[in-house]
Amino acid sequence: MEYRKTTIVLTSIATGLVCMLVFVRALSFDFLNYDDMDFVLYNPNIRNLDMDMLSYAFTTVPPFSGIWTPLVWASFAVDYHFWGLNPLGYHLTNILIHAVNASLVVLIADKLFMAKSEFSETFLTISSRRYYPAVLLAAGLLFGIHPLRVESVVWISERKDVLNGIFALGSILFYLLYVESNASLLKKSMARRCYFISLLLLLFSFMAKPISVVIPVILLVLDWYPLNRLGRATMRSILIEKIPYFVLSMAMTSLTLYIASSENGMLVSTSLLSFGQRLVISGNAIFEYIRFIVYPVTILPTHLLATPIPFSYTLKTTVIFVVFIYFAITRKPSWLFAAWLCFIIPLLPVLAFFQTNSVAFAARYTYLPSVIPSIAVIAIISAVYEKSTIWRYNRYIREFLTSILIAVLLFHGLLTTRLIGVWKNSETFWTRQITYQPYDKAYFLRAGFYLYDGNYAAAIQDYTVCIEIALQENLDPVTVKNLYAYRGDAFSKAGRYLEAVRDFSTAINFSPDPLYFYHRGLALASLGRKEEAERDLTRAGSARGAIVWK
Repeated sequence: MEYRKTTIVLTSIATGLVCMLVFVRALSFDFLNYDDMDFVLYNPNIRNLDMDMLSYAFTTVPPFSGIWTPLVWASFAVDYHFWGLNPLGYHLTNILIHAVNASLVVLIADKLFMAKSEFSETFLTISSRRYYPAVLLAAGLLFGIHPLRVESVVWISERKDVLNGIFALGSILFYLLYVESNASLLKKSMARRCYFISLLLLLFSFMAKPISVVIPVILLVLDWYPLNRLGRATMRSILIEKIPYFVLSMAMTSLTLYIASSENGMLVSTSLLSFGQRLVISGNAIFEYIRFIVYPVTILPTHLLATPIPFSYTLKTTVIFVVFIYFAITRKPSWLFAAWLCFIIPLLPVLAFFQTNSVAFAARYTYLPSVIPSIAVIAIISAVYEKSTIWRYNRYIREFLTSILIAVLLFHGLLTTRLIGVWKNSETFWTRQITYQPYDKAYFLRAGFYLYDGNYAAAIQDYTVCIEIALQENLDPVTVKNLYAYRGDAFSKAGRYLEAVRDFSTAINFSPDPLYFYHRGLALASLGRKEEAERDLTRAGSARGAIVWK
């Protein structure tokens, strides 16, 4: 028994180390001008580890965040305490937490495998010490190094995914330990401790990201399969033990919906998206998530919602609906139905029923939903591997299965390593987006990076594309005048003062902002047009500083 426990612990550690090696290149990456500025760089509230920081973390929901995540702010404050504004430290924290999460997946996989072996003969009975550690390692790596993990791990602002993961997975693991201990009369006190630890970790997971409000339902699914606890005699006790879980989840759900639907909330109005549209968008998202799990290519930083909604969304939703109906009617095979539920249920809070922006689907939303399916895939491969002992040519079948699994993991590792490079800096990030699905914000933020980096010609080019898109799509005057002001700033920095004057003049025609007069005055002075420059500087008054969006 001790040998088995030691082997499992060493396997979980090995899984975490492999994940760290895969993601280690991200340590040299920079902050991105996509949320990292608001979350870390320009956030004065994380600059001290004191009561003011804790007060901010637990009582404030910043408009750029839109959800209550006090542990995220606390973790950033700890990073700042040790690393200042060196992005290496923030990336290191994300990678370390993700490595621990992959290790937890190994431990969860072991509990699920052993639970089913104990309670039912129909599940695979893994008895061979030779390859059981490899089975657990494969389950952890299938989750940990999949390309869909890149966004959650490498994007500093998405700390909430990995931080939620460590508490959510810990909650599930301790629940499984509770079930295991509760089955023995000699371990009742240990069962109670595991139960309360599971509840506490669930509460902590809410403070990182409320996505885990669905965990009580996932635990019920696991009670059904593979734990086999839903007999009539135990149903009442199982429901009673879930009451604290559901109470915590309902409280967190109510708080999250209240914040999201407030005046500054992030929920898209039903007047903009009907229920039918939300259903189709959700079905398309589920289809795409499955496609990415199976064939993880062309994963973008942002997958925008297509407008108008294309017919392909309806076709994909129909496929998902048919699959759902099949499972609802047959509920077989049990392991596949359970894996399907554990994949769909964690996705519900991030589907279009609660649409918050123009994103149709995102890789980061698959972090928690991918855990049980990853374990299920390895479970079925292992089952086939074991049963092949009675088949003809069993040696070749086993070699084939092993080769396929190794090839898939290597393929994932290579794709993940390549995709990590997209997040190196704001230029590589937005260039990837523009290559596959360009839109105005991508050009605008890449232009901002070029402007900061001193590549003024590239910045001017991207701002020009933004202006063309804004005029073509007849965007609001506020957007247009800001774009002209930013391009004017780029022209001025590039020494093209005549064009700078022209753009600032256009911005002033939209809105006579004192800051625009100040910058046009500087450009006019550089052209030697002193009288005009003095008039502009006078109209600017005390306005000074860089161009900002107004």
